Amino acid sequence: MRLSALPLLAAIWTISGAASAATPISLDQAMAHPDWIGTPVENAWWSWDSKQVFYKQKRTGSQLRDTFQALPGAARKISDTELANLDSERVVYNRERNRAILLRNGDLFERDLKTGALTQVTRGSTGLAAPQYSADGRAIQFRVGHEWLSWNRADHLVSPVAAARATKDPAAAPDEDALRDLQLRLISTLKRQKDDRDAGRARAEEERRADPTRAPAPIYLGDKVVIEGSALSPDGHYLIVVTAPKSADKGRIGKLPRYVTESGYEEFDDQRPRVGRNMPPEHTVKLVDLSTRQVRDLSFDVLPGVANDPLAAMRAERKLPALKGNRVVRVDDDGETIQWNGNGTQVAVLLRAVDNKDRWIATVDLKDAKFKPVHRLTDPAWVNSGSNEFGWLNDNSTLWYLSEESGYSHLYTLGADGKARALTQGKWEATRIDWSADGANAYMLCNPKAPGTYEVCTVNTRDGKLREVTALEGVEQYALSPDQRKLLVHYSSSYMPAQLATVPVSGGAAVKLTDTRSAEFKARSWIEPQIVAVPSTHGAGPIYGKLYRPATLEAGKQYPIVMFVHGAGYLQNVSKRYPVYFREQMFHNLLVEKGYIVLDMDYRASKGYGRDWRTAIYRQMGYPELEDYVDGVNWMAANHQGDLKNVGVYGGSYGGFMTFMALMREPELFKSGAALRPVTDWTTYNHEYTANILNTPDLDPEAYRKSSPIEYADKLKGNLLISHGMVDDNVFYQDSVRMAQRLIELKKDHWELASYPLERHAFVQPESWYDQYRRIYQLFERTLK
Repeated sequence: MRLSALPLLAAIWTISGAASAATPISLDQAMAHPDWIGTPVENAWWSWDSKQVFYKQKRTGSQLRDTFQALPGAARKISDTELANLDSERVVYNRERNRAILLRNGDLFERDLKTGALTQVTRGSTGLAAPQYSADGRAIQFRVGHEWLSWNRADHLVSPVAAARATKDPAAAPDEDALRDLQLRLISTLKRQKDDRDAGRARAEEERRADPTRAPAPIYLGDKVVIEGSALSPDGHYLIVVTAPKSADKGRIGKLPRYVTESGYEEFDDQRPRVGRNMPPEHTVKLVDLSTRQVRDLSFDVLPGVANDPLAAMRAERKLPALKGNRVVRVDDDGETIQWNGNGTQVAVLLRAVDNKDRWIATVDLKDAKFKPVHRLTDPAWVNSGSNEFGWLNDNSTLWYLSEESGYSHLYTLGADGKARALTQGKWEATRIDWSADGANAYMLCNPKAPGTYEVCTVNTRDGKLREVTALEGVEQYALSPDQRKLLVHYSSSYMPAQLATVPVSGGAAVKLTDTRSAEFKARSWIEPQIVAVPSTHGAGPIYGKLYRPATLEAGKQYPIVMFVHGAGYLQNVSKRYPVYFREQMFHNLLVEKGYIVLDMDYRASKGYGRDWRTAIYRQMGYPELEDYVDGVNWMAANHQGDLKNVGVYGGSYGGFMTFMALMREPELFKSGAALRPVTDWTTYNHEYTANILNTPDLDPEAYRKSSPIEYADKLKGNLLISHGMVDDNVFYQDSVRMAQRLIELKKDHWELASYPLERHAFVQPESWYDQYRRIYQLFERTLK
């Protein structure tokens, strides 16, 4: 249940004692290398017998990692001599769950979960991926490049199963050529040599087929395609192969200059193409019968709505040619979007339209080589790729999947009878699904209590009853133990990076295993951010935020307001977890010490709040979000003595974009802002992200004009800091340079551009972090007081 805004405001405002006696923080300390906080727990995994937990941790002051056994109170460092017998966080269980495949250091191992015996399957492999058990459980199948191999437990032999090749079949008849035909007709010696060669090749293939010790011949798919993925049926009978045209247009590639280099000379890297200039090519899905070597294409014609263009009206308005035939369809990642059941009798494929307004799950009629659509998710804005998990239960007939069709990401099953059943429901999100071996219980990350409170939940497939297994509030990820009796949980909180705990699946108290924070960091007291719900004046519902302010406000005083804007992609920052923006959180402590109040909001488009919240920005980036920030500023003034005459805003990436929109579209309200690594013109950003929200520039130029800050540069009145890494390969430095030139031409005052020659999108060096935030702090001190 989600709390309404008004009761929440009364209930949530309780300042802890620690907040009233926060330890002062210097800017230099806040921006120092995060090792001073304590290096967090990284990868973690169960031992094969479910009795021990191991994890990786970075060394302080080094990029090297060590392995530890997690023990309450004190961890034990694993010696190098013990590493060979360790398990891994990457585990695939067999149907009976008495054996497990481990992928460790790029090689495969098999663990007997009854005896603990460990057997190495490969050594020194390169590019090994997608391990799985064969249908009979006697072999391990895996892929190296585009070749599928099998390791048999009986003889420990690794043998090829299927190898797809994007080349011509050397035995195939050559393309028609009149000169070749003439030559063979006239020169008998050439004709005899060719016939002998063809006969030898045919005989070699006959011998190969008859001899079980020989590897199968490659599957030749022609030289006009590239292979982008494949998935082998566990019974070894079929191979699904995904291809794309070899001549697909990659779009124009620019050059990213680097001026400060080891060589002493300027160096240049290739950039990614811009939106609309690298349209993803259509995929072809091929079904290969490995016994007959027959290759058949699976037609997309049966997908409901595939021939309907949701952008037809827009295309007509722009006088662009109408689409002919089906929309472009793709299979994005074979490791996740092609799923065979355990015995290889059924396969499901997740397909999406390249306009990302439709997503289909289809099974395959293996006999007739046809797709059979079983689920369609359609959205007039864009389909959420974060809800694409799906697979088969151990009964080999029940398909499960996530779907946002209710408005929130929830779990569904589809039985052999073709009837879909919702296992979860409500105004919350289910993600990261795992199943018990018997299929009776599904586990997931969930947030039913509040959007920013994450636990592990389980739902019983029989009665649909949902139960919270954990009570940690900031769960980040989890793993079932091999015996399925416990969960290994990564959890965190506002000032505690990810740590480990174990929890019985039946529920109960968590056993906390680690606390890797430094003594110096733990000794400090911090301002605990208060999660608040700001009423929306635009009918959006409560806008959740993190509020930083003194425990007691000075009577009669008005406090300058700083609004922080998190980045996007698809992100939620208002939660009980340790924030991605931990430096910014310490900076907010400093700002409060210096007399500011700070609000960090999950504006519309943030993760965790459902489909309508996510798609509110469709064709109008910077509009609903700015409405939310204006509501936030007014709420700060009405409830926390905020000064409407002194309002600042800052953020990075999408937050930098929003800083521009705030200063340029609400210039009377926002007095100062710092735009860090900002997008200034969405036509220069990448295709995968931007086209979802704004379509493409040729099709929807008005959406790009409406959403790009450079179009509003003439409205700037306040004080602006632009900060950008010069080797940013995500948001190009060119974005800020173009904005700077626009401001020069407009003769704007009170702005500056700070450039960082060695930094990419995410800054790394403490000196750069310090310089950037020194400028932000000085900007606010100079203009908001």
